[in-house]
This record gives sequence, C-alpha cells and structure tokens, in this order.
Amino acid sequence: MASKPNSAFMKPLAVSADLAAVVGAGPLPRSEVVKKLWVYIKGKNLQDPKNKRNINADEALKKVFGGKDVVNMFEMTKLVSKHLS
Repeated sequence: MASKPNSAFMKPLAVSADLAAVVGAGPLPRSEVVKKLWVYIKGKNLQDPKNKRNINADEALKKVFGGKDVVNMFEMTKLVSKHLS
C-alpha cells in the first residue's frame, strides 16, 4: 500500500476569528494558512527589508502574534498554530 502524504498537514483546521481576519474563514489546511499569511505579509509589505526573516505586524497580525510588533518566521509558525484547531 502506498504511503499517503502527511494527511495531518493537509487536514482542514478551524481558524480563529483573529486569524480569519488575515487569511479568510476556515476550515483551511495548515499549508494553505501559511501560504495565505505570506500573501498578506507581502501584499502589505510587512517583511523587514533589512532582515527578511522578520515580520513587522500590523494591527490584524498583532492579534495573531499575541500582541508582538515583530516576529521571525519560525516564531510565526508557532504563534499561528495557537489559532488553528
């Protein structure tokens, strides 16, 4: 039997209201949430020009990032997980 791709990663998850304000209403798979987050970040030019790993949060993202003004890419993934169930 062929192994399935990681279905946990592809499983649609409920999106919190704060995260939905950024990526749209769920349920969405985690991969899609991350993709939409990057579209939002790039569309609003929120990536730090000097350090591309850092994201400068606007008001909507601050709610997702626990009130932080700046988060790095790795921290972002962890903070976003709290908004998925």
